[in-house]
Amino acid sequence: MRLIVGLGNPGPEYQWTPHNLGFLAVDEIANRANIRVERPEGKALVGKGKVAGEEVILAKPLTYMNLSGVSVRDLLERYELGPEDLLVMFDERDLPWGMIRIGERGSPGTHNGAKSVTSAVGTQEFARLRLGCGPDHPVGDLADYVLRPMKKATLEVAAKMVGVAGDAVEVILRDGIAAAMNKFNRRVSPAEPQ
Repeated sequence: MRLIVGLGNPGPEYQWTPHNLGFLAVDEIANRANIRVERPEGKALVGKGKVAGEEVILAKPLTYMNLSGVSVRDLLERYELGPEDLLVMFDERDLPWGMIRIGERGSPGTHNGAKSVTSAVGTQEFARLRLGCGPDHPVGDLADYVLRPMKKATLEVAAKMVGVAGDAVEVILRDGIAAAMNKFNRRVSPAEPQ
């Protein structure tokens, strides 16, 4: 069983912001697999089902981004899973819009949600899928940038990227993370063929 967590902030005011790309990616996976992510559990909304033949728990923490690790740790404990069973998806302002990056481990960088998860689970040794939302122009306040609603053109790029993330998660579950990294960790935009 795998725990797949998308990071974001609950509430309609955050729904369409770059900081909620992790939530949008969970929604994409849930829609494809006909999993309803609506049961409150472990300070998150969760849904259970199968993706690419693998049993999964999809989760969207309700703790707000900076405390995401509290929910992730609780869910790992509830389901008796370890960091090796975890996949966390979150926005990444150091990647351009449309690009995803899959990793088996690594530093959380400047992302407060990823820092919270790393601290709560006590290791950097968990899989992550980062969704690019880097500005193409200088931005004074990056926190304001990731919490501002996306414009129509950006929403279209985000929708394509989230679709690619859904494909990538299926490959991770079916063929392993190395295969997914080989296929998706390339400098392409979602409009280009994979």
